[in-house]
Amino acid sequence: MLDFFFEPDLMPFHISVILLILLSMAETIGYYIGLRPSTFFKRISPDWLTHSPFIQVKFAKVLIVVFFLITFSFAGYLLQLIVYASQHHFFPWYYMIIPALIIAIFFTVFMIHCLDQVIKPQVIQTQVNLLGRLATVSSGNARPGFSAQARVRDEFGQLHYVQVEPEFGELEFQSQIILIRFRKSHYIAKNISRSNHLFSSEQF
Repeated sequence: MLDFFFEPDLMPFHISVILLILLSMAETIGYYIGLRPSTFFKRISPDWLTHSPFIQVKFAKVLIVVFFLITFSFAGYLLQLIVYASQHHFFPWYYMIIPALIIAIFFTVFMIHCLDQVIKPQVIQTQVNLLGRLATVSSGNARPGFSAQARVRDEFGQLHYVQVEPEFGELEFQSQIILIRFRKSHYIAKNISRSNHLFSSEQF
């Protein structure tokens, strides 16, 4: 039995299991001391890993590593045991690591896709309705075909920065405007005279 644990051709898969155990222990301990590996993975992982057209991840990115380690070690052991059953010896690990990697990647993506279908996103993004709100042009001048940035507060007092564009004419820097329509990625706005009863500096 001890020969199995010290078999050199199984060592990459042993290491995978050890890493899985260490990662689980670190995540458990880190939960109580505020130093979780999942936080570290979140900071260093590239955006394409979880926001590509092929896969969307709604849960902790550390689970991707956990899934991979599990499937890699399981695939490696299974392949080597199949070989041992027929040949009565293990293949060199460098022959088996590539097939194990391919199987691990396939099943990792498959499991993430399955979980993605049943786990609801932690944050549900909603479009804030800013139509009819007063705003102030805060960056440059806007004219048809060329938008500018404006700041506006929603009904809860939260400040938003949006792109605005007039239907005609020009929206000058620091001018007071009203958002009348949303078009694709920007708002259509019109100027408000300072004498207009809608204008109120308290909103800005």
